[in-house]
Amino acid sequence: MRMTAHGRDRGQVTIEFLGMTPLIILTLVLMWQFVLVGYTYTLAGNAADEAVRAATAAAPGGARTAACEQAGLSKLSAAWRDGAEVKCGGTGFVTADVTLSVPVLFPGSIAFPFTVHAHAGAVEEATH
Repeated sequence: MRMTAHGRDRGQVTIEFLGMTPLIILTLVLMWQFVLVGYTYTLAGNAADEAVRAATAAAPGGARTAACEQAGLSKLSAAWRDGAEVKCGGTGFVTADVTLSVPVLFPGSIAFPFTVHAHAGAVEEATH
């Protein structure tokens, strides 16, 4: 019995697909991780903007710092809020610095040892 060219290649596509599956999965995992890094940068920037906006509206002193930190954390989901740090300061020109941890694959699970930083500032308006 003589095999045709089609018969000799039988199952080749299945073997090639099984060989490529780990590479396909690794590519998807890396793409998802890059999405999480980008999203963390977006969240940090938004939190810094919100924090400095609340700080310019609050009275100077301890109330300003508390309002700034609360506003910076309020827009973050629990997964990013756990490792978040919001620092506010300045008079005349109010600043807010936000530091967030980048999650590994799933927000709320373990985080990478590096963090994402965002900075925002705004001029304090006089309320005369």
